[in-house]
Amino acid sequence: MKAPINVGLVGYGYASKTFHAPLIQATEGLDLVAVSTSHAAKVLADLEVDVESQALSLCQRKDIDLIVISTPSDTHFPLAKAALMAGKHVVVDTPFTVTHFEAKQLKALALDKERLISVFHNRRWDGDFLTVKALLKAGTLGRIAGFESRFDRFQPDVRDGWQEKATPGSGIWYGVGPHLLDQASVLFGIPNAILLDLGVRREGASADDDFVALLEYDGFRVSLSAGTLIAELTPRFRIHGALGSYLQLGLDPQEARLKAGEKPTSHWGEAAPGTLTLHKSEGASATIQYREHPTLAGNYLAYYEGIAAALRDNVPLPVNIDDALRTMMLLEAGLDSHRQRRWIALKHHL
Repeated sequence: MKAPINVGLVGYGYASKTFHAPLIQATEGLDLVAVSTSHAAKVLADLEVDVESQALSLCQRKDIDLIVISTPSDTHFPLAKAALMAGKHVVVDTPFTVTHFEAKQLKALALDKERLISVFHNRRWDGDFLTVKALLKAGTLGRIAGFESRFDRFQPDVRDGWQEKATPGSGIWYGVGPHLLDQASVLFGIPNAILLDLGVRREGASADDDFVALLEYDGFRVSLSAGTLIAELTPRFRIHGALGSYLQLGLDPQEARLKAGEKPTSHWGEAAPGTLTLHKSEGASATIQYREHPTLAGNYLAYYEGIAAALRDNVPLPVNIDDALRTMMLLEAGLDSHRQRRWIALKHHL
């Protein structure tokens, strides 16, 4: 039996408490042994682990194999660099870094140190996204004509956190954008061009809290959007093709269940079904069929199971570093588009 992979977690804010700590603890082969934070009491109220006051002290511990970084975005690069320099494997929460250049530096350093580095693109394992991926692979909707992906919430109050400050790596584009861009890229690859509009909609807000991004592909366009003043239940995915359409409402339930303190189970990621509208032609006649389509179960645990397998068995990472660099390139190109108020062709960014 192989020894467990000892994990050190940097930071204990919302993402660490809600996602990383419970998922690491639920993953066979991983052992969360220490957390670095200035709020030791919060950690010790939840976990039986060591607490380090400094991230660098955590990185220097000889008993730790893997460092997971879940801190403000503008600290990701220096902390990941320090962990790699200390000889640790690294997982970084989204966004990977603030700039594409920083991301490329971390890739080069990981190769030089012969360490693995990956980014926590957990929403690849949202049940609705897994369902969309399966529908497209099966060709159920035919040739795609339009693809809409939304991530809307109702959060009218501006919170006192780093995400709400107008600093590099903050705001909704760097918060939600990496996930939606990653999902679109997994399905369709790198687009030909991107157009982004960022907004600040809430009273008292300073960081962007609303965006609409358009991705241009050959023959169709992808629309990505997110807002913080959307109280109604909006489509998470709406896809139109030559054979019909698919609609999925609401958000994947895993985050809410983790936030409520639930642990992953066999029914963990079950969600409400979506709706398929299919056009059926039979000779000169045609019919429209409407039916519920079951949503595949989501499984965020698959990410850390993949990390454990990559470290233990030398299999590919669940999110490889080139995918993370692709997302950073799209994030930066989107910002260029917003600043210049025009479409940005992506062949110049590759």
